[in-house]
Amino acid sequence: MDHAADVPDVFDPRLYAEGIPHDSYRTLREHHPVAWQPEPQIQGWPAGPGFWAVTRHADVVRVLRDHRTYSSWIGATQIRDPDPADLPFLRRTMLNQDPSPMPCGPGETPAPHGRLRRLVSRAFTPARVDAFACRVRERARALLAAAREGAEDGAADLVRTVTDEYALLNLTDLLGVPAADRALLLEWTVRIIGYQDPEDAPAPVLGPDGKPLNPRSPALLGEMFAYARELAAHKRAHPGDDVMTALAGAGLDPAELEMFFFLLTVAGNDTVRSAAPGGLLALAHAPNAYRQLADGRVPVDRAVDELLRVHPPVLSFRRTAAADTELAGQPIRAGDKVVVFHASANHDERVFTDPHRLDLGRTPNPHVSFGDGPHVCLGAHFARLQLRTLYEEWCAAMPVPELAGPPRRLVSNFINGITRLPVRVSGPGR
Repeated sequence: MDHAADVPDVFDPRLYAEGIPHDSYRTLREHHPVAWQPEPQIQGWPAGPGFWAVTRHADVVRVLRDHRTYSSWIGATQIRDPDPADLPFLRRTMLNQDPSPMPCGPGETPAPHGRLRRLVSRAFTPARVDAFACRVRERARALLAAAREGAEDGAADLVRTVTDEYALLNLTDLLGVPAADRALLLEWTVRIIGYQDPEDAPAPVLGPDGKPLNPRSPALLGEMFAYARELAAHKRAHPGDDVMTALAGAGLDPAELEMFFFLLTVAGNDTVRSAAPGGLLALAHAPNAYRQLADGRVPVDRAVDELLRVHPPVLSFRRTAAADTELAGQPIRAGDKVVVFHASANHDERVFTDPHRLDLGRTPNPHVSFGDGPHVCLGAHFARLQLRTLYEEWCAAMPVPELAGPPRRLVSNFINGITRLPVRVSGPGR
């Protein structure tokens, strides 16, 4: 399929190291709301067949809600096509399933999405999450205080000193991961999320054909899965009030348990790991908005949602057309990849007034940073709790956020990551 000369590229992961390509998104929303994007070979990762980029809010919501037309099961949810041999394995996680069973290959049995989602919902209850509120607040205070005390020339890299640890330790508390094992979760997250970034990820592992292996392939997840089985066995013998204890006793088969652990470890960690520095960066660019928050002139819950709107942790998710269809006037064939772009939808002028202005009191605020439809993020309540607490503690104890150097963004068209965020952490408060 031809790529029109006036259709900007929003696929290349290197673009996102320079910032979210809002000008390109605006062009697509205005003139090509469902635009064909080629998938060239980049940094050793093989070329793909191309996909439809969906950039308007209404169309993104439609794709996310209509699982019968736009399937997570057929081709999983990453832009790049998985190795066909890995697809049955990837379909074990509810992220890559549909609410109604899809046809399978020989020997495959589709795991019903609803059953798995109900199981994890019962493990991830708001009451269990809220029980961690005091611990989350203590951790935010301690990390911010340590960043101040260890600052060089009054500045610190908040990713290294605060937000990576904050996201990781909060998640491992909720999961019930022993303190001695917590570094493993960060290592696995970096390997799986940062694989497109030559600086952030280790060198790719090459397969027998000389091509890089997908870090989500079973060949590279054996260590994580073995750990998940060991941790579940430990929780059955020594139960606690944590998510892994609940999952270990939920009657999951070993493959389901492994994939739950994979999903919670990676998605649960990286949501806040990306959103927290992104929100602080947005506040550093808008000191007047920050003062409104610090002075209590805007509700902190609304501020959290507005910061999530301007810096969604996830940039894109893929679906595959299950049948011939049409979206925004564009014919789409069965089997075509359809990719929604969350940051574009969150800045759609048709939905958000003055979308590039940080309006911490914005209401309504129907952002899609946690998705929509049957795959809406189950950890949204926990993420909001952590973000709200971090911003409250910053306002209580820290100066107005001010950059002390250029931030560094993750090279990724999937995760809206910040890998370095130098900020002034000592000096007068608000």
